[in-house]
Amino acid sequence: MNIALRIWRQPAADAPGGFADYQLDGVRPEMTLLEALDALNQCLAAAGEPPVAFESDCREGICGACGIVVDGRAHGPLPGVTTCLLTLGAFPDGATVTLEPFRTGVFRVLRDLVVDRSALDRVVAAGGYVSVRAGAAPDAGTHPVAPAAAEQALDAAACIGCGACAVACPNGAAALFVGAKVTHLAVLPQGQPERARRAGALVAAADREGFGACSFHGECQVVCPQGIDLGVIARLNREHLCAAVAAWWSRPMRRPSTG
Repeated sequence: MNIALRIWRQPAADAPGGFADYQLDGVRPEMTLLEALDALNQCLAAAGEPPVAFESDCREGICGACGIVVDGRAHGPLPGVTTCLLTLGAFPDGATVTLEPFRTGVFRVLRDLVVDRSALDRVVAAGGYVSVRAGAAPDAGTHPVAPAAAEQALDAAACIGCGACAVACPNGAAALFVGAKVTHLAVLPQGQPERARRAGALVAAADREGFGACSFHGECQVVCPQGIDLGVIARLNREHLCAAVAAWWSRPMRRPSTG
């Protein structure tokens, strides 16, 4: 099959960018989009031209590094598929496929299709973890977990931190990402000691990074390659509200002045 790629090219973060058109002939439908970019870069290198910069690591849909906006949709037209697993067979023969970086007000374009997504790492660093004492592993039955809670935690923990939710959201919100991080720890016994602090810390970190507020448009759920649903955002809102109320009640009571 033959396919045309319309790719955003930007030599540096502080340089202007624009689209460039490339033609790939004789490619196989079972080739992934990233393999097509590899083939294109071989041709560009042979011609002495700079290759297209893009991110990838595992190429198994696990790491979340490969995110590209394909024809206006994060990760491409197929639901539940990361960019690295998107095959050319998803497009008709002779199609023109437009590739853009993950654009938000927070993800800065570094070069071509590569963006700086370190804001997500800083949000997680604010509290998306469990503090435990080092030592021998406890017995498996020490902290029993109900099957329903375990399933909910595993579903939320499937988040790969790709940032597609923030890219698709018209507000640039990362609520699905933050909600997943809060949910998978909030329903487990290991996450209870820091539960209230965690919700407040993650929301505050997301606000500091410049992510927008969620208004439940639902685009994040549609583009999430792991199928994480809006329920994690509902839990995030509940956890954050409970944390705020608890913080208010813990403040020392002030008597009204009589002077």
